[in-house]
Amino acid sequence: MTRRSTPSSEMVANRTTPPLEPSLSIARERAGTGETQMTVHNLYIFDRNGNCLYYNEWNRKKQAGISKDEEYKLMYGMLFSIRSFVSKMSPLDMKEGFLSFQTSRYRLHYYETPSGLKFVMNTDLSVSNARETLQHIYSNLYVELIVKNPVCSSAPSLDSEVFSSRLDAFIRALPYYSPRAA
Repeated sequence: MTRRSTPSSEMVANRTTPPLEPSLSIARERAGTGETQMTVHNLYIFDRNGNCLYYNEWNRKKQAGISKDEEYKLMYGMLFSIRSFVSKMSPLDMKEGFLSFQTSRYRLHYYETPSGLKFVMNTDLSVSNARETLQHIYSNLYVELIVKNPVCSSAPSLDSEVFSSRLDAFIRALPYYSPRAA
């Protein structure tokens, strides 16, 4: 009599669902341990002219020591310079352009829309790629709650409480968000 083997539930789960990104699996492994967990520090949204339309912070430990307007100008200037440097120095024609950079303490993730909006998210170093997150913020939150809202679309800044609360809920639900991160 031949016994037919059945795949384990783990193998079946791996067949039906794509593997987790390394950053997501690390976040789940670290949950509940004493290790520093991944987190989102802050998010900027700039228009094509460099005006900061929206800013929020979640786990920012150190303030810049300058006014928010000066901080926005510095951030946009840095983005402008990095984008220019990358486009001039790249040996290949880059369709995506500048996506992110990291320091010894944080990683900056960047997404620019065809209309020139710039979404910038600072996270800790364990978050390897937040491009899909930024695209989701743009297409599912910004477009749906700001662009399609006649009251919000003409304002110079994003003063929508619905957008702010939905964005906050989305960020807090991310697998790499931790409110207690160091």
